[in-house]
Amino acid sequence: MDRFSISPNPVPTSPEQRAALTLDPRFGTVFTDHMVTLRWRAEDGWHDGRVEALAAIPFHPGNAAFHYGQQIFEGLKVFRGSDGDALLFRPRENARRMQRSAARLAMQCPPEDVFIEALEQLVLADAGWIPEGDGSLYLRPFIVADEVFLGMRAAARYLFCVIASPVGPYFSGGNRAIDVWVSETFSRAARGGTGAAKCGGNYAASLVAQVEAVERGCDQVVFLDAAESRWIEELGGMNIFFVMRDGEVITPPLGTILPGVTRDSVMTLASAAGHRVVQRRYSLEQWRSDAESGRLVETFVCGTAATIVPIGHVHHGAGRFAIATGACGPLTAKLRTDLQGIQRGRAADPHGWRHPLRLPASAVR
Repeated sequence: MDRFSISPNPVPTSPEQRAALTLDPRFGTVFTDHMVTLRWRAEDGWHDGRVEALAAIPFHPGNAAFHYGQQIFEGLKVFRGSDGDALLFRPRENARRMQRSAARLAMQCPPEDVFIEALEQLVLADAGWIPEGDGSLYLRPFIVADEVFLGMRAAARYLFCVIASPVGPYFSGGNRAIDVWVSETFSRAARGGTGAAKCGGNYAASLVAQVEAVERGCDQVVFLDAAESRWIEELGGMNIFFVMRDGEVITPPLGTILPGVTRDSVMTLASAAGHRVVQRRYSLEQWRSDAESGRLVETFVCGTAATIVPIGHVHHGAGRFAIATGACGPLTAKLRTDLQGIQRGRAADPHGWRHPLRLPASAVR
């Protein structure tokens, strides 16, 4: 591990302050002492790797990232294992997805091993920030264009950075069932677009629909396909699953939606539990009809930040309907328990998803 120079933060957060900040952190509002940076330009490739104090990054107002949106990111969690290890969950899948996102936006991306090393270096530097109990350390790798010019072309320089944030539950109220609003006005992505890339523009475009959802007392927005405004695709930041009375589990197919790492994990776990998991289109009309007839027994959403969360009620232009009793169903609860058991080292890891990292003795509480 010699790609990164290490300059420890000269004024790190005290253990007492850190304990207070990580006691019940609001998601994504508390940040650790360090960050990792790495730069790319054609003549040098990826170079100037650093682990240094978290600080503001100065950008020229003419930076291409501000004007043409070359920006991608990832998100993954680190858990504190009972044996003193830090447990990263499927980081290589995040590395590969970032490479695909970069290719879609004509950007450069670090090789997989460099991506992994950057994560490990930050976790080692800020190991004391990994919460105990139900919390985790959320890692946010991102890449932005870092060239000053005004013109329609791909940038010739890029900045890769990793920051970290200790987090608790994504939704207030913990693992309660959420209410969702189906947007029949706004679309998140269309075929041939950037829906499968994890870029900021996708999320910016979803915010107006999220505002609609909140105004209607809902927690999240569900998007329909752009062509027919009929088929369920995904939420603003999560994938969705439908559980039928006969045990079949349906999730929308890839193409215009984000290929979630948690989504893939859920499909594997549900199949291992004996369920037939299928990827096929599922319409809003089917969702309402199946919920009202009892054919549909559970609906849940999943993502790195939220993990697995049940949907209780669905609101749309013509009214609303409940999913079964409006509470968390048995398969949703089982999958969440199984997933978190693997993530936190409480259960066997038959798929090799955990990426353990031995922490220095000073960081083991």
